[in-house]
Amino acid sequence: MLGTTAHPSGNQVIQAMKNLVMDLEDAGCQARFLIRDRDGKFPALMDEILADAGIQTVLTGIRIPRMNSIVERWVQSRHDLLGRCLLWNEHHLRHALREYEHFYNQHRATKA
Repeated sequence: MLGTTAHPSGNQVIQAMKNLVMDLEDAGCQARFLIRDRDGKFPALMDEILADAGIQTVLTGIRIPRMNSIVERWVQSRHDLLGRCLLWNEHHLRHALREYEHFYNQHRATKA
């Protein structure tokens, strides 16, 4: 994906939040909350940008490593999909993610 990095800087995070707010406005959508951890890569200006857009930032708990475990498992599992697919455009990406979500929640083997 264009414009992504494994190690974002504060400036990149701020720009991503500005882009998110603009995309939400363009789509006519309103987010109420953004849940995030307390990583230092999230500058205070990011929270201000979100607050100006009416989005409340909710911080995860301190020293609660399993708090994000379900979401992090989902995010990590998508790397399995995205690392093995050649995606042609955004429509194809969304289709692949929907199919994977269905597989992830319905068909994959569950541990006993």
